[in-house]
Amino acid sequence: MRLVSWNVNGFRSCLGKGFMEYFNSVQADVFCLQETKLSEGQVEVELGGYYQYWNYAVKKGYSGTAVFSRIEPLSVAYGLGEEKHDQEGRLITLEFEDFYLVNSYTPNAQRQLARLEYRLEWEKVLRTYLLKLKETKPVVLCGDLNVAHREIDLKNPKTNRKNAGFSDEERNEISTLLDSGFIDTFRYFYENKTDAYSWWSYMRNARERNIGWRIDYFIVSKELESRLVDAKIDCDIMGSDHCPVVLEVR
Repeated sequence: MRLVSWNVNGFRSCLGKGFMEYFNSVQADVFCLQETKLSEGQVEVELGGYYQYWNYAVKKGYSGTAVFSRIEPLSVAYGLGEEKHDQEGRLITLEFEDFYLVNSYTPNAQRQLARLEYRLEWEKVLRTYLLKLKETKPVVLCGDLNVAHREIDLKNPKTNRKNAGFSDEERNEISTLLDSGFIDTFRYFYENKTDAYSWWSYMRNARERNIGWRIDYFIVSKELESRLVDAKIDCDIMGSDHCPVVLEVR
């Protein structure tokens, strides 16, 4: 089974920058999007053989997630079940026969960590949600989690230490999640691989110079370890300031 996740930074924009070429070539069983920036009815896309699930933000042109799946899920849930956290279309959960897939677009802590308090609250609620799901069957969490976990996960760790996405508080939250029975699949296969990033600023030719961050993940329950085949970052795929990440499972 091939799972793909991509923060498209505006789905309509990405459609004009080669999205369908990549979508058709990668042949994903499940394809997850973040930051679709859509309201309902703004775009219709024909994806033969795929069920489509969309979660829109209340605010127009902001946030949003989607999942395209060849396999019809047993159930679909939108959000975390708390109104405070469900205004921005950030979460979709698909239940399959032997695992849950959770597609997340984690809130950014913003400049000067202005939204850090809310971000940390989201993290705790999400972790509780994932652990509750995990009591029933294994969980696959994917998406733009807006954090570089380790120093190896961004080009300039020293100068970004207190910036959004690399604050001690955010890094501690992902450590806590992993310590509660989850695996960062990319690091599982490539523990010490350097210069492996999934997001680059549009400023200063960062992508051409590979000055990036790895903030897009597939994180899975340890119960799925024996089913892991490979994880990769499709860093050559353009169309967004992020690139797709891929997980292969048996």
